[in-house]
Amino acid sequence: MGNESSLPQNLALTTQFSEEELRRLGRRFKKLDIDKNGTISIEEFMSLPELQQNPLVRRVIDLFDTDRNGEIDFKEFVQGLSQFTVKGADKESKLKFAFKVYDIDQDGYISNGELFQVLKMMVGTNLKDVQLQQIVDKTILIADKDGDGKISFEEFSAMVGVNSDFHKRMVVDV
Repeated sequence: MGNESSLPQNLALTTQFSEEELRRLGRRFKKLDIDKNGTISIEEFMSLPELQQNPLVRRVIDLFDTDRNGEIDFKEFVQGLSQFTVKGADKESKLKFAFKVYDIDQDGYISNGELFQVLKMMVGTNLKDVQLQQIVDKTILIADKDGDGKISFEEFSAMVGVNSDFHKRMVVDV
């Protein structure tokens, strides 16, 4: 975790966590870091039973992994979790994070294929691909206000964010 005495102070300045919360997160991080190499792999994350059942955990880990090396270091862990604090990220930030879950290729749009992929992760084999594609097509049709065949962040926000309290459910307890 690097220089542990200065890291909590530095992260306290750039995240919504207090130094005490950062110390607690540090202890949790060390427990997750089974091989003690200073990073958490997808396999280490998946060792938690509560995450094994979450179909989107791999997408969230991908978003936490800002340097794209396939593992999460402590800074990425804290910055990723800061999206989910009660006092931290506002509704707009949480909407952006939710949008990124669907925007797999990070081009600023959710395509038909990306929406299908993410929804497939969520429903697994509970729906046939044809049924799922119909839902995707209808969703794109409803959300796509400019008719370009994909969903922009603004269109996503208008569809998901209006009169929604989803951001209140995107919270972790530190």
